[in-house]
Amino acid sequence: MFRPFLGGWLRSPIHGKRATFLCLAFLPLLLFADAAFGHAVAEGDKGYIQEITGINLLPFIYLGAKHMVTGYDHILFLLGVIFFLYRMKHIGLYVSLFAVGHSTTMLLGVYFNIGINSYIIDTIIGLSVVYKALDNMGAYQRWLGFQPNTKVATLIFGFFHGFGLSTKIIEYNISPDGLVPNLLAFNIGVEIGQLLALGAILIAMSYWRRTESFWRHAYTANVAMMSAGFILMGYQTTGYFVS
Repeated sequence: MFRPFLGGWLRSPIHGKRATFLCLAFLPLLLFADAAFGHAVAEGDKGYIQEITGINLLPFIYLGAKHMVTGYDHILFLLGVIFFLYRMKHIGLYVSLFAVGHSTTMLLGVYFNIGINSYIIDTIIGLSVVYKALDNMGAYQRWLGFQPNTKVATLIFGFFHGFGLSTKIIEYNISPDGLVPNLLAFNIGVEIGQLLALGAILIAMSYWRRTESFWRHAYTANVAMMSAGFILMGYQTTGYFVS
C-alpha cells in the first residue's frame, strides 16, 4: 500500500525541499486567481443569470459545465480523490458519490432558498482539499491508528461543494420562472464539466504513473495540494472577518 511507503518521506530533507518549492509554486495561482474560477460566477454570467427568465436549458448547461471545468477547488478535490485510484470501477464509485453530494445540495439549496455564508462554505471546501491530501499521505492511520471511511468523507464533502454553488446562485436572485428546469440543466452541465475535468486528470495521471517519478514525487504533490487547501481556507477566512 502507498501509505506506509509515503510515511518515510516525512524524514527526508530532500523531499521536504521539493515539497516547499512546489507549495510556493501554488501561491501565485491561488492568491491572484480571479473569483470567476472559484464558486463565484463570472460577472458576465452573473448578469445573464439575473436578467433572463423562462426555461433556458442550453445556456444553463453551458454555465454548469463552465463552472466545474474552471473551478479549481473542485478540480483539486477530484485530483485528491482519484490520486491513488487505478481501477475505473473505483474511480466511478468515488466520483459518483461526489456528484450525488454536489448535485443534491446544489438543487435543494437553491430550490428551498437555503443559503450559507459564502466565506464559511468556501473555507470548508478548502478544508476538503486539505483532508483528502492528508488522507493520501496516510496521516490518519499514523495519527489516529485507523483509516476513516473515504467513501463517506467523499459524499459529505460533496454536500459542502454543492452548497458552495447554491449559495452563490441564491445571491444572484435567479428568476423563479423556469427555475426547476434551469437548475436541472445547470446540474447536467456540472456533470458534463466534471467528466471533462476528470478525463483530463486521468490522462495526465496515467502518463505520470508510468514513470519512476510518480512514487518519488507523490508525497510532494499531496503536500502541495494540502498547502493549496490551507491557502484557500486562509483566504476565505480572512474575507469573512474583513467583509
